[in-house]
Amino acid sequence: MSIGNSPEDDRPSVEDDRPSIGHALQQARVDAGLTVDEVSASTRVRVPIVHGIEEDDFSRCGGDVYARGHIRTLARAVGLDPTPLIARYDAAHGGRPAPTPAAPLFEAERIRPERRRPNWTAAMVAAIVAVVGFAGFTLLNGGDGQDTQVAEGPAPETTGPTKAPPSKPADPKPAPSDSAIAAVPSDKVTVKLSAVDDKSWISAKSHNGKLLFDGTLKKGESKTFQDDERVDLILGNAGAIELYVNGKKVEAEFEMGGVERLSYTKGDPEVG
Repeated sequence: MSIGNSPEDDRPSVEDDRPSIGHALQQARVDAGLTVDEVSASTRVRVPIVHGIEEDDFSRCGGDVYARGHIRTLARAVGLDPTPLIARYDAAHGGRPAPTPAAPLFEAERIRPERRRPNWTAAMVAAIVAVVGFAGFTLLNGGDGQDTQVAEGPAPETTGPTKAPPSKPADPKPAPSDSAIAAVPSDKVTVKLSAVDDKSWISAKSHNGKLLFDGTLKKGESKTFQDDERVDLILGNAGAIELYVNGKKVEAEFEMGGVERLSYTKGDPEVG
């Protein structure tokens, strides 16, 4: 009885014949009839970075967070679903980075204003009780000669509670931000960016397309931009950015690792 090879030994090996991330993006761009320059203009991802990603070279992205953001942006621009591409990138580069929890920051902001709120009602009630109590005690223990002192006695008591809050002027400490808001010129648009939780790549342009800044904002650094009409922004790792427009904080929940394209004009901050 001869022993032959199992049919399973003759099966061809199964290989991943899917195109690479860069090739998939390049092929989708070509199928869509778009050039690299057109994709760069619509996504505001620089041309060298687009070329590098299409060649599966992510070294120019500045790190995994930015690479994931660029892959998502380019995929949407050429009509691809970015989710499987990002999953393949994560699998090849050690998995998705854990986001920085933002809850303690927001909770600190909610708690801060309440610590210095003076209890004026309690202070006034205490002052009135002290005056009435002193007057009643004097009337019970004194005669006519002491009546005049009763009228004069409460005077220092009433001034006491009103002078007690000299420490309260510390309350208006939020006022510097109000004056800073008032100092922002109303005939211009002013944008301030601060990298609070992590570094972030940013690009800022004026209304006529002039490049105001293009680079990485490290954690703890800030940049301020002004223009007569409009400031256009691209924020990489947008969740790390604290944004003020025309002196007012923009309360927007940006995603860590996400890329945001924003435009702001004079007046109240509105995403353009």
